[in-house]
Amino acid sequence: MGRATYDLFHEIFERNSIDDRGLRLDATVHYDVRYENAFWDGDQMIYGDGDGRLFNRFTLAIDVIAHELTHGIIQYEAGLIYHGESGALNESFCDVFGSLVKQRSLNQTVDQADWLIGEGILSKDAQGVAFRSLKAPGTAYNDPVLGRDIQPAHYAKLYRGTADDGGVHINSGIPNHAFYLAAMAMGGYAWEKAGQIWYLALTNGLRPRANFRQAAKATISIAAQVYGHDSQEQQAVRSAWQQVGVV
Repeated sequence: MGRATYDLFHEIFERNSIDDRGLRLDATVHYDVRYENAFWDGDQMIYGDGDGRLFNRFTLAIDVIAHELTHGIIQYEAGLIYHGESGALNESFCDVFGSLVKQRSLNQTVDQADWLIGEGILSKDAQGVAFRSLKAPGTAYNDPVLGRDIQPAHYAKLYRGTADDGGVHINSGIPNHAFYLAAMAMGGYAWEKAGQIWYLALTNGLRPRANFRQAAKATISIAAQVYGHDSQEQQAVRSAWQQVGVV
């Protein structure tokens, strides 16, 4: 189930499983009855089958599988605290690498990718295409039962309430869109350059309470280290964070 995720991290980022020490990947599927979610429980992935009305099986989407596995990697690396901006970064890194796994499995360039997370899980009766969109945060669904996708794409519209652990699934739209913009500016396969920068930031540049500005600073700095100061890649990363209002 997690093979495509393992392969991306191993073959592209030279990482040996979640803990980088060959940890066995375990998962529980068909969890509970009509369970409408998937999550990482600290030791393994858990996937529900959906309610059969609005949600299909959560194992249908390879990016959702990769998203949950990436939570495990974050646990062993930056340890981003699951609240506020650090929690939104936690969610965003999971979406980013979920999208990269999907794109690589389909051999898609940045222009060919749909940049959706969870496509195929919402049923035909739900009014929406996916859970989230990195390309256009806030447009993934608008359903009378599920509600409306309220992810912002710009820091000026940051959710500042207490729900959703301080908006971890809401505000992740901002760094999600920054990654999308950076990847599009670099072109080609997103995992080759933008993905490398984000992976190095996750594993070398961020502390547990990191905020968006610190994530921006880390990725901009790493882009300079890897590709050169004022390189096209560094300019793409800096511009992306500027466009979403973080720097």
